[in-house]
Amino acid sequence: MRLDVSKRLTRRGLLVALALGATAPGAVFSPAAGAKAAAEATAAPAWPLLGSLKGKVVLVDFWASWCSPCLRSFPWMNELQKRHAADGLVVVAVNLDQDRALADAFLERTPAGFKVEFDQQGALAKQFGVQAMPTSFLIDRQGRIRVRHAGFRDAQRAERERQIQHLLKEPSA
Repeated sequence: MRLDVSKRLTRRGLLVALALGATAPGAVFSPAAGAKAAAEATAAPAWPLLGSLKGKVVLVDFWASWCSPCLRSFPWMNELQKRHAADGLVVVAVNLDQDRALADAFLERTPAGFKVEFDQQGALAKQFGVQAMPTSFLIDRQGRIRVRHAGFRDAQRAERERQIQHLLKEPSA
């Protein structure tokens, strides 16, 4: 089921739509579009960590300890990191909890086999335009945002992995 959330929605309405499987605005990906899709990709916000990962495909995932879809996404991201690290994938999870102890408790229960950053003030989330939890961005080897996903549904795992595999096959600049 695909829902169009490009219409003006309240924040709560957007979260409900995303929970039902809607595609977030900007979540465009088409391997068939090839160079055209890459040309239309937007540069990721300036972030020293991303700069150091140029040449890698990076999955940046914004999450919070209270987010139940985030809890379900961590095992999947652990699998991705393990399976595709040698091909150039780097998973980075950015926690948005204002209380670091909440994030640490989450990570104790659900360990991360990938890099975790903390954005207690939400500055990085604001740069990326995060509006829902979790929100992830798939960034190509040239540092361009190619895919944006809001929410996490098990039914979308295969499609999301296909997107990652497609970007891993693209050459570095």
